[in-house]
Amino acid sequence: MDTAMVTPEHHTFIRELAQASGDYIRPFFGDPMLAVEIKGDETPVTAADRGAEELMRARIRQRFPEHGVIGEEWGAERADAEWVWVLDPIDGTHSFAAACPLFGTLIALQYRGNPVLGAIHQPILRQLVVGDGRVTTLNERPVRCRQHSNLSQATLLTSDTRMIAHHQSISGWEALCRRVALLRTWGDCYGYLLVATGWADLMCDPILNPWDIAALIPVIRGAGGEISDWQGRSPVEATSIVAAGTKALHAAALQMLAQEQEE
Repeated sequence: MDTAMVTPEHHTFIRELAQASGDYIRPFFGDPMLAVEIKGDETPVTAADRGAEELMRARIRQRFPEHGVIGEEWGAERADAEWVWVLDPIDGTHSFAAACPLFGTLIALQYRGNPVLGAIHQPILRQLVVGDGRVTTLNERPVRCRQHSNLSQATLLTSDTRMIAHHQSISGWEALCRRVALLRTWGDCYGYLLVATGWADLMCDPILNPWDIAALIPVIRGAGGEISDWQGRSPVEATSIVAAGTKALHAAALQMLAQEQEE
């Protein structure tokens, strides 16, 4: 992943996008009148999702008119451009609509198809994590993943345990769960924020979309962690994710899942 192309301007701008979208989203949080629609793919959406993405797209067009954009709510514009922004205005809309702060905004910048800069923003707790594959910060302060190497010490997170049986080996997942110290559903992008900042050790999602993944890659790697798909392959263009705080823990988790899948 070539992070050398990322400039201070990109870093400044991704923070501006996060702050502006957060300011837009915040008034909707906890509103008992918030309407939730179900899209054709059976995922929820609110006015906050759509409006926040529109805001970010407008700012990208103004600052970087030659860049492309891929977003969950409004699709792709110039997706074949050299530089492409990937947006998920609210990752964890179910949580957001239930006034639960385990959600966030995902923003990524890709260079020739590779994510080189990413942000996870939790606007209610005002936590902004930014990573470029080399360094990851939380509110401008460098952070690192926790250095646990054994599954018996690990806190394992996921978004929805029911989804695993539909997309991955449930026997492998259950075996992994038996080995860890703690299992929690502190999920969606907030789980990856916790791994990158050293408060959790493993985050696994059995099925994801491109806008769910792109920002996670430079964030986790910049914090010293490991990230791949469920089978250990590259996370770029993946449809599932396993992120861990250390190489050893990542390898142990993947080995457990693979052994169970082969039985």
